[in-house]
Amino acid sequence: MLSVVVLISGGGTNLAALLAEAEHADFPVRVVAVGADREADGLLFAEQHGVPSFTVPLSSFDSREEWGRELLRQIRCWRPGLVVLSGFMRLLPAEVVRELSPRLLNTHPAYLPEFPGAHAVRDAMAAGVAETGASVIVVDEGVDTGPILAQERVPVLPGDTEDTLHERIKVVERRLLSEVLRGIAEGSVRLEEYAR
Repeated sequence: MLSVVVLISGGGTNLAALLAEAEHADFPVRVVAVGADREADGLLFAEQHGVPSFTVPLSSFDSREEWGRELLRQIRCWRPGLVVLSGFMRLLPAEVVRELSPRLLNTHPAYLPEFPGAHAVRDAMAAGVAETGASVIVVDEGVDTGPILAQERVPVLPGDTEDTLHERIKVVERRLLSEVLRGIAEGSVRLEEYAR
């Protein structure tokens, strides 16, 4: 069984989908804890599923490095096989990435390397592209530059808004993340290949 800590910053809709899937006996992944960098609405999903949670606000620390060390301390308590950033909107300090990678994954609402960064859906809309996508990557020290584990195109439809497009992308993100996690748990996706 693959044990996972999920880190969030907001509403946690991808987290909710993962928690629901993890309740199925045939899904070889369990979320052991959920962490956030603020009082995030998505922590409610952890509570509803009986999953412990923790919050490590950046504003409580004098530096990003101190914040990162406390975040690592909290994560280590759960001894996860994997850490997943799911709508986690903070760049992790290099020390955190070095310790956790390649067992540190992120979902991203674009077909990387297109539209990296925090406003991928808005950027895709502004560029007027006919399609964007969703990606699951290994986190490295860059901004959405790590090795790509899975990705899929998502069309931009006439009349799409940033919100409607993002909702369709999230559906694909959830499925891709689930497939990647199952692959890691069952051995068909080998993260050791991405170790530096």
